[in-house]
Amino acid sequence: EVLIAVGGALESFLSYEFLQRALLMALLGGGVCGAMGVFVVLWRMSLVGMCISHAAFAGALLGLWLGLPPLAGGLAASLGAASAVGPLAERPGFSLDTAMGVIFSVVMSLAMLALGLLPGARTEGLSLIWGSLLTVTRLDLALMGGTALLLFAFIFVFFKEIQAIIGQKQAALASGIPVRKIRYASLILMGLVVAFALKAIGGLLIFSLIVTPAATALQLTYSLRRMFILAALLGAAASAAGLWFSFHFSVPPGAAIVLTAAAFLLAAILLSPKKRGKTV
Repeated sequence: EVLIAVGGALESFLSYEFLQRALLMALLGGGVCGAMGVFVVLWRMSLVGMCISHAAFAGALLGLWLGLPPLAGGLAASLGAASAVGPLAERPGFSLDTAMGVIFSVVMSLAMLALGLLPGARTEGLSLIWGSLLTVTRLDLALMGGTALLLFAFIFVFFKEIQAIIGQKQAALASGIPVRKIRYASLILMGLVVAFALKAIGGLLIFSLIVTPAATALQLTYSLRRMFILAALLGAAASAAGLWFSFHFSVPPGAAIVLTAAAFLLAAILLSPKKRGKTV
């Protein structure tokens, strides 16, 4: 009877086309964000990810204010922030933390300014804060699908180089691996991921969806290959489960997704095989 009830609830859930699109976006976006988070967690780029996500949020709001599509503004701002991070951090007297502090303060100020300047009820602008997974279009799905292909192709082609940079950056430099180019490419990919997931997840929550599944995977395995796979699966699972909770309990999808991902992390911390000294 339980299986019949679950099957009936799932059939009811998938009977609406907008929910089908939302579920596909949740699976794609969650998987891509989870895999991207491995770079953020292992390369200790949490501040970078936060700045890029908030830059996309600010850019989308400015786009709305200027009468442009929010996606265009978010994409331009996230790629701009991703491109600015490296050169700023490399300037004499600028540490990465300092560069991130400057970018973060500027983009948040721009976001609040644009939100205050929006005319009317500001409904569309406010929806960018928490996300609107139930309103994704075929174009949103196509863009996220293309980004997923780019990200996973990048990981597959440069996996050995990524592993070397994570394991020993100086040795990777000495062996001729283009460390700088690979890191810059990962930042640009992060900009794409953030921009195309912004509408679905929201500017204040997307960073959590990037970091949390990867942090969960880090609790479960030492293998980089398994970590990418686990982070993507956990991100997709948290997104799908969060969407289901949102549908049945009438709560914001973005918040439900992030809280589900946080629950996965808590369970992984409590049950981690690393605590028992097991090799995974």
